Amino acid sequence: MAERDRDESWPMTRDDSDDFRKTKEEAGMGTKIGFVFSLIVTSVLLIASLVLVLFWIFMYRGSYAWQENPRIEFNWHPTLMIGGFIFCSGFSMLFYRMMTCCRKIYVKLLHTVFHALSIACIAIGFLTVWDAHELVTPKIPHFYSLHSWLGLTTMGLFAIQFVIGFFSFLILLCCEGATAACRASLVPTHATFGIITFVMACATACAGLTEKAIFELGASSYSHWSSPESIIVNVLGITIAASAISLVFTLSVPSIRKMPMRMTYHTDL
Repeated sequence: MAERDRDESWPMTRDDSDDFRKTKEEAGMGTKIGFVFSLIVTSVLLIASLVLVLFWIFMYRGSYAWQENPRIEFNWHPTLMIGGFIFCSGFSMLFYRMMTCCRKIYVKLLHTVFHALSIACIAIGFLTVWDAHELVTPKIPHFYSLHSWLGLTTMGLFAIQFVIGFFSFLILLCCEGATAACRASLVPTHATFGIITFVMACATACAGLTEKAIFELGASSYSHWSSPESIIVNVLGITIAASAISLVFTLSVPSIRKMPMRMTYHTDL
């Protein structure tokens, strides 16, 4: 109230108006620079996650195989899960946020395509770990670890997200005018659960990396860093965690979410 009274008592002069406009422009430029910087950092981290898991598999885990070698077939599991849940899903959300110069329908289609690629990676990744447990003697039990429980929860959230998103933002476009209010009301929930699913995927990946490192290297070797592989696994886990932090920051910080949002909130296709 005091601030408003002061503003009314001392009307803004032309010099004050110019200073205010200049300050606003400088703040806007700072926001744009921060937004671009966060996009670059997040993109680098997402790419680094995929590169590191490939490096780990090729250098230390014997590359890839199929059902003829279940132990090596397992290597598809971390690669495809990180590729699907983290790389593809992360860029799907990032592209939706950064592509403000394109028509909204194209952005939504690209968002859907990346999620469809995620589904393919996740499905094959799940099948490979199932084979790796079933095709060895003796068989390895399924779904006993915290990693597997987190993974099933994340897969369930991802499936629900995809179905709701596909139904509300693509199929309902055929009757856009009648469903605009309904689709708009779903946006905050869809966006929030998308971020939650991504963070869950990152936590699941870190738990799985630790579990795999202990099983393959042994607790003693892993804890004493007697193998360079343990360092690679930890660096991969840190990179995944950093990508989660960076992506959440890019998508959630209010000052960044407001810049630029004209494409995000208008309803023109």
